[in-house]
Amino acid sequence: MKIICIGRNYTKHIEELQNEKPTEPVIFLKPDTAILPKNFPFFIPDFSSDIHHEVEILVKINRVGKHIDPKFAHKYYNEIGLGIDFTARDVQSQLKEKGLPWEKAKAFDGSAVIGEFMPKSEFNSLENISFELKNNGETLQAGNTSHMLWKIDELISYVSQYFTLKIGDIIFTGTPEGVAQVKTDDVLEGFIEGKKLFRIQVK
Repeated sequence: MKIICIGRNYTKHIEELQNEKPTEPVIFLKPDTAILPKNFPFFIPDFSSDIHHEVEILVKINRVGKHIDPKFAHKYYNEIGLGIDFTARDVQSQLKEKGLPWEKAKAFDGSAVIGEFMPKSEFNSLENISFELKNNGETLQAGNTSHMLWKIDELISYVSQYFTLKIGDIIFTGTPEGVAQVKTDDVLEGFIEGKKLFRIQVK
């Protein structure tokens, strides 16, 4: 399976990092080795002194697809989840300054938290899903899919123009504003509509 991540999909997050607003989705990949094993803590890697949390709505692909029409994209997933795209912000900034790829900052071991999934049938509208990330009980990130520049079905269609989607692939759909540095002993908890889908300790 592969992890497909969407960058710069929420306007306020683009603004807080002072990035340019894209005219089409920004895509990058994480390998399966980036997945943080369930019930494992997240260990801050030695190569970074500025790891940021980025909470994101996830979509799990359930059938093979290529060149998917947006009107049929809803057939390619049944579940919605929540996760974290951990980012070595200091490393990313250095790479961006040199015009180099982001993988060292985004795709390192343990950089992808994948929480529990919920049937999409539980939601009245996939374009109005509230989610949040708490750090030591305090809400730091709160978002809603209504604020996405590109909605879930649009992302699936767009991504499938470049990559064949396979069963088990996961799409990280972008993060809202509020990203911040994580520190040792932090406890990160993710919620969709008030339901806790993951809990991660930082070490």
